Amino acid sequence: MKIGVVAPAARLEQATADRVSALAANVLGSRVEIVFHPQCFLSHGHFAGGDADRAAAFLDIANDTSFAALWCARGGYGSGRIAHTVLPGLSEHARAKSYMGYSDNGFLLGALYQRGFTAAHGPLPQDIRRNGGEAAVTRALKWLVDRDRASLEPSIDGAHPTAAFNLTILSKLIGTPYMPDLASHMLMVEDVSEHLYSIDRLMFHITSNDAIRRIAGLRIGRFNDIPENDRPFGQTEEEIARHWCGVSGIPYLGRADIGHDADNKVVPFGR
Repeated sequence: MKIGVVAPAARLEQATADRVSALAANVLGSRVEIVFHPQCFLSHGHFAGGDADRAAAFLDIANDTSFAALWCARGGYGSGRIAHTVLPGLSEHARAKSYMGYSDNGFLLGALYQRGFTAAHGPLPQDIRRNGGEAAVTRALKWLVDRDRASLEPSIDGAHPTAAFNLTILSKLIGTPYMPDLASHMLMVEDVSEHLYSIDRLMFHITSNDAIRRIAGLRIGRFNDIPENDRPFGQTEEEIARHWCGVSGIPYLGRADIGHDADNKVVPFGR
């Protein structure tokens, strides 16, 4: 199986790519070939190359029939800046692939899912740099290659379609042409480096949306690296989620095993 890696947002280091390639060879041998698009290593201000570079690389892999999957290299910021170029450039060949990423990549994953593509929220090549990150990358590879059920977030039972997003990205998608229909979905959200008051504001926004109120239920993943505020907010992230689910009438379903960490599990979009 041939997997192409592109960087829709921030730049990937060559040494990181080398570690991922070595791990893939060790875990899956000749069953998988990881190809890092040269664009992954470009640098243009905040981004892995300019918007045109990143969009072109995405389309190179997506429209190439030799690749079975497109794997986003890392998050950061920049995926939303190329959505308007990538989406109309996708050919029918692009529908035969799986697309995986999380964090900022949610801009593209949500839009792809909206258009009937196979997408999943799951670990990135960059995650190999985390403590315990080899397990995360292995989990992603085993899902991409074998659809390994052990890689999945444990609450997924097939009874409902699922979706997972970084909370900030989901909030920014609402009201855009790229927002998928999540009616009857089990929705999971996670975030990183957000103050509790910001998490509260984001939860207010998404749970106030009529379309989100049609989901089957909400689970929250980990909200890592929450900064200290100048005064205590007074609620934990779970208490915030319970509050806004209560206000909006959305069933609160508990925790989800996803987050910006090495324990992040795979959540396919859909059933």
